[in-house]
Amino acid sequence: MKPDLSAATAELPDRIKAWGRELGFQQVGITDIELDAAEQHLEDWLEAGYAGEMDYMARHGRRRSRPAQLVPDTARVISVRMDYLPDEPTSPLALLDMPERAYIARYTLGRDYHKIMRRRLQRLADRIAADIGPFGYRVFVDSAPVLEKPLAQKAGLGWIGKHTNLINKQSGSWFLLGEIYTDLPLSIDSPATDHCGSCTACIDVCPTQAIVAPYVLDARRCISYLTIELQGAIPVEFRRPMGNRIFGCDDCQLCCPWNKFATHTGESDFQPRHALDDSELVALFAWDEAEWERKTSGSAIRRAGYVGWLRNLAVALGNAPTSTEVVTALRLRGEHPSALVREHVAWALDQHEAAGDR
Repeated sequence: MKPDLSAATAELPDRIKAWGRELGFQQVGITDIELDAAEQHLEDWLEAGYAGEMDYMARHGRRRSRPAQLVPDTARVISVRMDYLPDEPTSPLALLDMPERAYIARYTLGRDYHKIMRRRLQRLADRIAADIGPFGYRVFVDSAPVLEKPLAQKAGLGWIGKHTNLINKQSGSWFLLGEIYTDLPLSIDSPATDHCGSCTACIDVCPTQAIVAPYVLDARRCISYLTIELQGAIPVEFRRPMGNRIFGCDDCQLCCPWNKFATHTGESDFQPRHALDDSELVALFAWDEAEWERKTSGSAIRRAGYVGWLRNLAVALGNAPTSTEVVTALRLRGEHPSALVREHVAWALDQHEAAGDR
């Protein structure tokens, strides 16, 4: 039975937002479930082949763009955002200019955000239920076919920038998103408006030219896709542009003018673990599988798998300055059981051999 909200409907959204802030979310917004424009954009994107091997983007049909098909009776979406950028002694931009060190996307340096945010969203749902009684809902954090960025834009949390990340006028883009699908007839917020203007900084800076048009990302060219989602060999044309990026890529955020307003996270769970914010490539490449399992426990880095981790590091080592230490590290993996690792190690060694011939 749905709760009687006749006396509390007007005030409930404000209470939900206050509870969300108490739980550590920087912003909470509420929207309806009309996503016609986003649905067309998604279908055009899939038709163009930009999803690459991410078959799951099409697997669920229109349940991704029609929330009530995914969760029956959904009428509203409560959208939240949480800052994740840690305060580091070495800036991310400086690290990209240190080719002997590894660059890892900043959202993965700490504990797995999926679990952190899901627990907070569940607590928010519990708080709502304690206030009004049982209600229909489901919590999501990048865990189901959900168009989280269009929903967040409609909920007023920010606009989708030309790099396809969400940008907030007061906070930049270094934040994560989560949702509660609900049957509650809540009043909705005004959608955010676009403030990218004529800026093309993210398009210009992308190492692999993955932003093929404003607001259109070809995932097949994106370093985040190549180092995380792609299961096979990284296309040779993208290996040199990858530089020292071994898991994800933040270039389009690092150059965005709106991120001058970004604030560092106060969440201890998002602080870097095992010195992954500033580690030498050779040291990470030396991890055996047991060490990798131990040091990536509870981390989103697990998504790449150990073989993918070595593949990515081999490419970065191929881009590193030639040294005895680097070449020795690569040769030690030259007979690795994985053909994928061996192929990328061979490519990396070829880069250093060619450098020696010049």
